[in-house]
Formats: sequence, C-alpha cells, structure tokens
Amino acid sequence: MTVQEILAYIKEHPANKVKVAIADIDGVLRGKYISAEKFASVMEGRIGFCDVTFGWDVGDVAYDNVKFTGWHTGYPDALVKLDLDTFRQIPWENDIPFFLGDFLDHQDTPAYTCPRQLLRKIQTEAQQAGFLPYFSQEFEWFNFAETPESAHEKGFKNLKPLTPGMFGYSILRSSLGSEYMNDLFDLLTKFGVPIEGLHTETGPGVYEAAIKYAPVLQAADQAILFKTAVKEIAYKYGIMATFMAKFSEDLPGCSGHVHQSLWDKNAKKNLFYEESDPEKMSELMKNYIAGQLYCLPHILPMIAPTVNSYKRLVEGAWAPTTLTWGIDNRTVALRALPGSIKATRLETRVVGSDTNPYLALSACLAAGLYGIKHKIKLQQPATKGNGYKDLSHGVLPQNLHEATQRMKQSPIAKELFGEQFVEHFTLTREWEWKQYAKVVTDWELKRYFEII
Repeated sequence: MTVQEILAYIKEHPANKVKVAIADIDGVLRGKYISAEKFASVMEGRIGFCDVTFGWDVGDVAYDNVKFTGWHTGYPDALVKLDLDTFRQIPWENDIPFFLGDFLDHQDTPAYTCPRQLLRKIQTEAQQAGFLPYFSQEFEWFNFAETPESAHEKGFKNLKPLTPGMFGYSILRSSLGSEYMNDLFDLLTKFGVPIEGLHTETGPGVYEAAIKYAPVLQAADQAILFKTAVKEIAYKYGIMATFMAKFSEDLPGCSGHVHQSLWDKNAKKNLFYEESDPEKMSELMKNYIAGQLYCLPHILPMIAPTVNSYKRLVEGAWAPTTLTWGIDNRTVALRALPGSIKATRLETRVVGSDTNPYLALSACLAAGLYGIKHKIKLQQPATKGNGYKDLSHGVLPQNLHEATQRMKQSPIAKELFGEQFVEHFTLTREWEWKQYAKVVTDWELKRYFEII
C-alpha cells in the first residue's frame, strides 16, 4: 500500500488507533497504541520512546553496567522511526493497523543497541557485495492449558500440557483442539507471517512451524512477530505458549533453526547451487559454511542468548554440541541441504527458539559473509554419522558465561558487529549470568539441604 492508502485506511478504521512496536535486546516486542491523529503526525517522522527499552532485562530490572542508558543518563526518550513497509493488520484485534519501528540515537542515526538496525546494516553489506540473502526461521514451542495467573500460582511447576505424551507429526493429536491449530495457521498468514507447515513435534503439547522464506530483514520481522502472535492467539484459548529453549530436563529442547541462502541481486539465481559440483554446492556456499564454522565460537551468545539456551545444547537432545557440518545430518551444527536449484540452502541448527530473530539472523549472515570475504576454504570434511562424537574440530562453549567472555574478547565479533554493539550486548549477557548465579535453585535445595 502507498503512504496515502495506509493513512486512508487508518483514518477510516473504527478503532481510531494504531499499534506500534520495537524489539529490545532479548527479542521481546515493546510497544504501545497511539491515536490515528498522532500516527498521521509521525508516520514519516519520529516518535518518542523511552530508551529504558535498552536499559533493562526481560524482567524490567534496570542494568547497572551499560553505558547507553541508565540512572546516569536519566532515561530520556529515544527516537523511533516507524517502518511503513511493515504495515499489517492484526486479525485477532479487529484488523487494527500495526507497524514495527527502528531505534535511532540522539543524533538521529541508527542506534547501536537496536537489533533491527544491526540486521539492516549487515543486510546492506550483503547487498553491496552483490548478494540478496533469503532466510527463514522455524520454531518449536510448548503449549500449556494454563493462564498467566494459574502458571504463577503453581510456581511454574506441574503445568498441564495441551496434550499428553510424545506424539510427533500426529494427525490424531492435531485434531484435538484443532480450532487453536487452525487459527494459528490462518491468522498468522493473514497477519503477514505466512506459514508453510505446522505440526505436532515430539513432546507433550509441542508444536513446530515453518515460516515461508523472505529477504533477510523481512524474514526476521516475520519471525519475531510469529513468537508474539502465537502467544496472543494462544491466550484466546486459555493456552500459554513458551519458547524457552529447554523447558524440562526430561524432554527435548525447542529449536529455532535458521535456513539461509544467497541469491543474485535480481533474485533469479541461487548462488549456493552449482550443477557441476558432486554435491551441487557452489564454492560460495562452501566459503559461507566455513565462515560460520570459524565464527560460531565468537558469536554464540547471539544464537544462544540465555542461561537456559545451553541446557538445550547437550548430547542427544536434537541440538548440536560440536563444531561440525554435514549433508542432511541432524546431529551437526550446520546442516547443508544441497540438490535443488531453488531449495539449496544451509540450516544453522545451533539456534534455539529463545533467540532474538534479528540477532540470530545477523549472526548467521555476518559469519557466512566473513567466510566469503576472507575466502575461507571448507577444508573440514562433512561429518557422516553421529556429530556428537566428532570432536576433531572442537566443541561449542558450554554455558552463557563462557560464551559471553569469548565474544567479549573477540576481535572477530567486533569486526562483524562493531565494538559498541559487542560491548553493550555482552554486558547484557554478563548481567543475565549474574542474575542466575545468585539464585538458590530447587536442585540445590534437594541435593544439599539435608545431606550437607
């Protein structure tokens, strides 16, 4: 729609308001409603939004260790520029108009703390190199027959899953509560988040969805809107959806695998495909894979951002632990899917469902481009068989603290994302680890209370 058509739609909409949102560092959408009149005055300008958005954690507790904002700055308003290309209607809210925005700093330039601005920057670098990145992210998540109130009352223990038992790809179970599943598929598509596939995954009440591929920024928009939209649609049915990477030690974790390919600037040719290669993989694709393998230990917090992330990245839990790649192998970090001229792509399997899509896609793309820029040869052979046992090229950092220190000290991370972003982001991850480290857990009480 043109600017004039958008404005006309909003003026004619009976709600007389617009919903706007931005993504914080954890991938949580923070937003508000504004009047149609207010929107008309800022739609091609700027709107004020308190910069505490990048000064607190997921629990709204203010960081005490970042420079961008804090008590030392007085938490002023930052500027948000709405992206009119993200216009969509929210079908479960009477088609209220909705927009995403980008944070600017106080000099009206892209804020180094803004995840969407970071992905814009890396997308531009790819385009300047002659590439059009196409990406998609798929998600697994648990669904519980609970409300926020009942889950809090239970202390998040003994929650009732939407369906019992382990039943992946179940036609039977997907018919139980089919109204919810059908609403997910239909309403998400109407919301501009086109779903290619939706099914039950192994685990009680677990679903998996594949989102249609798109240019990388649009793909990240779709992914972040998917996570919030699923939760909002679930609320309608008295259901809580969680995208935690590992809900239970006894159950598989939840992935957020990223699929990616590079095309020519006219989107006519998949540059990862090579007919003459025995595996149908171009040298460009091999450079891209080599770049990711090389960079993964330096950027891991961007694709495993929480304490909980690393409880998914354990042997035998359908998530990788080693620096490996393979062809159609689900036990490695990078799963190459060559063959078709249209569908040849790379799947980064380290990524969990708890990620900020803007940061996860930024990490994958920047690392792959690093391999192309530096012409890194894919000398590491493809892993065949069990990738968990292939330790020949190293393993991933095993917790958030270890991974954060590696990224914080990495010149590669700073080259890829800029020193200011790396400093801010790693400080937020240090904060996250500090909050975890001071908590006395149920495990400690059960293990030590009586015996020690």
